[in-house]
Amino acid sequence: MASASAQAREHNSLGLRLLLTSASAVVSETMTFPLDMTKTRLQLQGEMGQGGVKRGAVGMATHILREEGIRGLYRGLSPAVLRHTFYTSIRIVTYEQLRNRFDDDKHNLSVTRKALIGGVSGLIGQLIASPADLVKVRMQSDGRLIKMGHAPRYTGMADAFKKIVKTEGVRGLWRGVGPNVQRAFLVNTGELSCYDASKQFVIQKGWFNDNVGAHTFASLMSGFTATILSCPADVVKTRMMNQVRHDPTSSAAAAARPDAVFYRNSLDCLVKTVKAEGVGALWKGFFPTWTRLGPWQFVFWISYEQLRRLAGLAPF
Repeated sequence: MASASAQAREHNSLGLRLLLTSASAVVSETMTFPLDMTKTRLQLQGEMGQGGVKRGAVGMATHILREEGIRGLYRGLSPAVLRHTFYTSIRIVTYEQLRNRFDDDKHNLSVTRKALIGGVSGLIGQLIASPADLVKVRMQSDGRLIKMGHAPRYTGMADAFKKIVKTEGVRGLWRGVGPNVQRAFLVNTGELSCYDASKQFVIQKGWFNDNVGAHTFASLMSGFTATILSCPADVVKTRMMNQVRHDPTSSAAAAARPDAVFYRNSLDCLVKTVKAEGVGALWKGFFPTWTRLGPWQFVFWISYEQLRRLAGLAPF
């Protein structure tokens, strides 16, 4: 009876944690999405020698706002929210579950083990959420087509899913899944382990209690670490996902379009990007990525930790 009661409490706790992570992630994603849009457009800027003015983060955000309006900064929000509903809830809860399996006392785990657990958790979450991420990237990049006089590829999230499956098959929804899960592994290797370890460090040093101060410090540290590790894979992922396969009989027309296929695989994308634009291109969008990850994690972790406290759960 006691065992059944414990299992019931664990089941209820798992469901509650999934719900709380999803809610916190939706709030964070909505608040910081314009920074994600800016990052995506910066990563696509200069792709395969396309001309145009090279802009920085502020210039790109201003350009999007001027050319496409406030709606342009939120293009692709719906699939982004859908993605984080699954991705963040799965990776956060999986990390906590695996951490508890290694040791009942989370403070006994080394940073190396926490990093490995974080990477695996991110990989699992992103593998499941990858189709929503692909749709988000495609919708974000559609603003460029509109500006060049082309009709947007998709009218909304449902239309995007329908057209991708129709023209590229169900497997097309997982285009770019390789660099996507690589990025997720690297992001969460730095993000989750750094948040966990940083929070533990400042609490043990007596700088903060387990409160907003500790959560703020840990979230900013984890965002910076995650950005450094993940930015190259993020650039490759964005460019791979933005590609649409066209009828080979119309290769001339396809080559003239900004969404033509340029890369055979992730490695080909990496090599061509570095060859055409230099190594620095792999960190395109670093500043908006970091300025987004910092606020995103701040909002997420503050929300999540407070919601856990209100729900009667122990701190993360």
